Order: sequence, then C-alpha cells, then structure tokens
Amino acid sequence: MSVLIHLSMFPTDKGTSVSPYVAKSVRIIRESGLPYKLGPMSTAVEGEWEEVMGVVDRCFKELRKECGRIYMTVQADYREGAVNRIEGKIKSVEEKL
Repeated sequence: MSVLIHLSMFPTDKGTSVSPYVAKSVRIIRESGLPYKLGPMSTAVEGEWEEVMGVVDRCFKELRKECGRIYMTVQADYREGAVNRIEGKIKSVEEKL
C-alpha cells in the first residue's frame, strides 16, 4: 500500500450536526476493506492510489444525492512500497518520546 490520506467530507447545507452524513462516508470506507482509522476531525485511509481515490469518489457521490453543498479536504502522503502507515507512523513517533 502506498498512499495514506486524511479525508474530511460533510455537507454545509444540512444544519449544525452532520454526523449522519459523515457516517454514510465512513460506512463506504469500512465496506471498501481498506485499512482506516476514524478520528474526531477526519478519517485516515490507506491503500493503493486508485483504490483510495475510488473510495473518495464514492463518498462524494453518496453525499451529493442529498446535499447541495459539500465541504471536503483530502491530505495525501504517497510513499512507494510502504505498508501499515496508519499505525506505523504513530508508533515511530511514540518510540522517540
């Protein structure tokens, strides 16, 4: 697996609490089978570029069905040949504390 992303995607036209819409995206991510970690402000997803971007696309298309305005940020870190970076990057820092 070579790309690790942080994805935050939610509607801005559905009121204050958007957790039902975030849950729709997390369900798509979970069902993809890719390693992921839900956080308070974004979800980390790890995999090959095409797989990960396909998940982002599916999340967007699902929200677009009900939402007229969607805010999204995607941060990506590509590293050829790297695996298990969701846990490995954290462990590397914690070992140095």
